Amino acid sequence: MENLKRMNTMAEACFPRIGILSNPIIYNLLLILGGSLFISLTAQLAFRLPFTPVPITMQTFGVLLIGLTYGSKRGALTLVAYLAEGAMGLPVFANGGCGIAYLCGPTGGYLFGFVVAAFVIGYLAENGWDRKMLTAFAAMLIGTIVLFAFGLLGLSRFVGEDKLFVAGLIPFIPGEIFKSILVAISLPTAWKVLIKKF
Repeated sequence: MENLKRMNTMAEACFPRIGILSNPIIYNLLLILGGSLFISLTAQLAFRLPFTPVPITMQTFGVLLIGLTYGSKRGALTLVAYLAEGAMGLPVFANGGCGIAYLCGPTGGYLFGFVVAAFVIGYLAENGWDRKMLTAFAAMLIGTIVLFAFGLLGLSRFVGEDKLFVAGLIPFIPGEIFKSILVAISLPTAWKVLIKKF
């Protein structure tokens, strides 16, 4: 139990480095590839609003959850891998989108913001923010703010200032709050279950 308490991330607690996973390259590679697949799946849970080029997806949930469970470096690398997969033509972005042009489009700022947000929220998780409901919720909000800051910056090149917040922020606030609450309840609960079990 004491070893579990000292582990920095949920990924390390759930996937111990035993057998073939004792090799750090294999361990990290499998987590990164699995994480990028998870994010690509959450990106497909999407629907578009008529007044914005930014779709509502479960992608932000996937990105921030990966950051919280993987930690800063592994979380950021997972998002770099995800962007590379999309740039190479794999249909991993929302609604099966792909290609370098997609990265330069209206949602490009959000996509690059994923990397930074995963790193920031992962750093907070490494310092125990994912183990209590209040701090997990705060970490999710901080990660969301970082993500949307990048997103709005990128989107500003495509919509006017008068439409920026309506197109890129306001419609997404209720969903982001719901996702933050969901993670704030589930991750600390998962830590408690793991600690009691082991």
